[in-house]
Amino acid sequence: MSTTETAPLLGKDGVPLSTIPAWKLYWKLTRLHLWPAGTILFFWPCMWSLTMSAYRLDLPPETIAIQAVAYLIGCTIRHNAACIWNDICDRDFDRQVERTKTRPIASGAISVPKAVLFLLAHCIAFFAILALAGFQAFIVGIVGFFTWEAIYPLSKRFTNWPQAFLGFDCAWGFPVVWISVNGVWDWKLVTAVVLGISAWTIHFDTIYALQDKEDDVNAGVHSCALLFGDKVRPILSVFAAFFVATLAYAGYLNHQGVFYYVITVGGTGLHMLWQLLTPDLVANGGKIWKSNGQLGYLVEAGLLADYIYKVTL
Repeated sequence: MSTTETAPLLGKDGVPLSTIPAWKLYWKLTRLHLWPAGTILFFWPCMWSLTMSAYRLDLPPETIAIQAVAYLIGCTIRHNAACIWNDICDRDFDRQVERTKTRPIASGAISVPKAVLFLLAHCIAFFAILALAGFQAFIVGIVGFFTWEAIYPLSKRFTNWPQAFLGFDCAWGFPVVWISVNGVWDWKLVTAVVLGISAWTIHFDTIYALQDKEDDVNAGVHSCALLFGDKVRPILSVFAAFFVATLAYAGYLNHQGVFYYVITVGGTGLHMLWQLLTPDLVANGGKIWKSNGQLGYLVEAGLLADYIYKVTL
């Protein structure tokens, strides 16, 4: 009789997954242990849309504050749902990638049926919050949720551009908030910003995906990181420049002031340049990805400075 024992699967902290409390496994499944990372990339398009609308409509500060809190809660729940759905779809891929093999579903610590129930609970909560934004915003949000959000994890199987699906998913909060606050569309502005945020997402998520290139090849996962190959830096510079250009164009359409152009547009341009000039994109992929969440503060700072200057005149 063999005396060989199977070693327990360990989490990243070296603790056997079988000994981790259930609540902590679900907490990790939603990535709430990393909050606000991830969530904030969904939140910023909502906040930018709200602040641009406030500048245009001269909304009172208390309205901005109340709605910002509501959008942050909604984006947290939405990001939770996205992570759960992603891990359900990617469980077989995740088992083959060193960075993701200890995720709760991939490791077997949480079963797929339990994860589906957890996902449904998040969807119900998100739809309830989304309904508060008004009928038009609710419809726009639902369309985005069941297209970009649903398709993104599956897109890794059939296209080299999954980051494009993620880009529209991240950007979709902008039109939802715009129609909720303004009640009417500014098609040029909304389209420009959605395309710009999508380009920004392709930029930072491709850099993030560089960390998993070798494992992704073995697992059969498609990504822009593999598609761009050795030309990743010059190609990403095009997406970065496009993002900055759309910010400038949106500012022109919204009649933004000097603070916006100096802080938001100029600051974003310098930040993107720093990212592209970082020597080792693979080794620094995680750091650069996180820095894009911080970049959102820079974009918002210019918007808020313009708003404050305008309402205090």
